[in-house]
Amino acid sequence: MGHAVLHTLTASALLSLALSAAPARAADDPDVFARVVVAETELRAGPGVSYRVIHRAVRGETFVIETRETKGFWLQVLLPDGRTAYVLGDTVSAISAEEDAEAGFSKPGIFAPPALQTARGGFALMAGLYDGDGYSEIRPALVIAPAIAFEPYIGVALRLDSKRLLYGASGTLNLAPDWAIAPFVQIGAGGVFENPNDEFIADDRRWFHARAGGGLLVSLRLRLLFRLEASNVVLFTEDDYENRQAYLAGLGTYF
Repeated sequence: MGHAVLHTLTASALLSLALSAAPARAADDPDVFARVVVAETELRAGPGVSYRVIHRAVRGETFVIETRETKGFWLQVLLPDGRTAYVLGDTVSAISAEEDAEAGFSKPGIFAPPALQTARGGFALMAGLYDGDGYSEIRPALVIAPAIAFEPYIGVALRLDSKRLLYGASGTLNLAPDWAIAPFVQIGAGGVFENPNDEFIADDRRWFHARAGGGLLVSLRLRLLFRLEASNVVLFTEDDYENRQAYLAGLGTYF
């Protein structure tokens, strides 16, 4: 009789443990995945660009999300080999295993860490005022290091009586390449070609120019950036010079 009671109690205890463990296992079952939606993204050992890269993922790869909350701009995911990694939230899309739809977790904000740590190049379209006249500029970039970039440029200033074409190259020093809002300084040089609207009144003119200035680089999600800058431009020839100011703003990206 005693043995029967003992067996009954043991079976009841094991059944209770199994029932209590079942919800825990169900809760641990992965139901949300991070699917890479960019051409390539880096998974790091910690939530920041200063941590080492432990895996490079390409578009379409999926990883189990270990936590739905973002840590800064980063999601914590699980690699196939069991390691924990962190991926930028704007490079992946959250997919529900049950509904295959976007899951409801905290989205990253407007700002994001700059792409300077991994970028090789960039491009920006700038517009603003040059000596009080309308001005627009195209500016590609070669990223030499996170803090240093080489930036050729070509721009057009529309004056009342002429058009001025500025062209040259500058070196840019990013003072805080890890900040989402970071200051920078730059110095450059090149040439200027002025074409008058009425060629019968004035002839074409050519100068050299040098410019120096700085501003703010604001990094947004999806590798977009907003750039604000002011610079002083000196136009000069062998026997003449002009001093001008330029105030520009524009959008660009690093890749």
